[in-house]
Amino acid sequence: MERTGRRTAVLAALTAAALFAAPAVASAAPAPSTIEVSDTSLHAGDTFTVTEQLYNPTDFTVTGAKAAVYAKEKPIVDLVDLVSCAGTIGCDQYLSSYRGGVGDLGAGESRTVTFTLRVKEDVTAGQFTLQHQFAGDNYAFGVEDGPAVTITAAPKADVKVALTATPRAGLVARVDYVITVSNTGPASATGVRVTANAGTGRTITSVTGCTRSGTSLSCAIGTLAPGASATAKFSSEGGFFAWGAFTATAQRAASTPADPAAANDTASKKCTAYTGLYVNC
Repeated sequence: MERTGRRTAVLAALTAAALFAAPAVASAAPAPSTIEVSDTSLHAGDTFTVTEQLYNPTDFTVTGAKAAVYAKEKPIVDLVDLVSCAGTIGCDQYLSSYRGGVGDLGAGESRTVTFTLRVKEDVTAGQFTLQHQFAGDNYAFGVEDGPAVTITAAPKADVKVALTATPRAGLVARVDYVITVSNTGPASATGVRVTANAGTGRTITSVTGCTRSGTSLSCAIGTLAPGASATAKFSSEGGFFAWGAFTATAQRAASTPADPAAANDTASKKCTAYTGLYVNC
């Protein structure tokens, strides 16, 4: 028993010595440049951010250090516009890249640059690979591939405006108008607003679904699903001695997303007053 115990103690001591003698595993140093993207699935017109982390792994100072972002398949400047940079002392386009300067970066130091970018409205749908680089005046690291970004066609909603006019005879003839606003899609339309005007020499006497300012109207339609429509109404008079032609108009003033067909955004109706008693449209 005594010999067995002595052997166990020796083995334990040897094991402990081996553990203490084992060299420590060094942790890997950060890469010179890494990036994170706020969103990799985008539409034309969308805004997103690219955050680039710079680290100087050398034993010397990199002067004029800059974070650079590229696109692998084509110049990034053809795909997105630079909105702003955070964490830089200078930010602009340089050839086929966007760069944000951070000044001199000493050995072992790091900096973070955040680019805010907006996808161009006319960009072709597809996929591109973001690339990044730590570049300096006296030294530049290699260009590295980042995540792939997919751009899909922006949703569109075609808002159509129509206007009808119905004359009403009387002591002072009036015209009743109906503005019909419809969404032919394919996406839902939000924030739909239409403006209207009664025409020269006319006085708006009543409104439904609009607010009035002189002879002009602003009609907040709101949201229209694909295939849906809404109406607003107003009436106008020209007075007892009114005479001659006048034209009322209605047009889309705002809607989201983009409207692909401007030709149907405006409607008008021409009428003629024959004294204040009779109007023909």
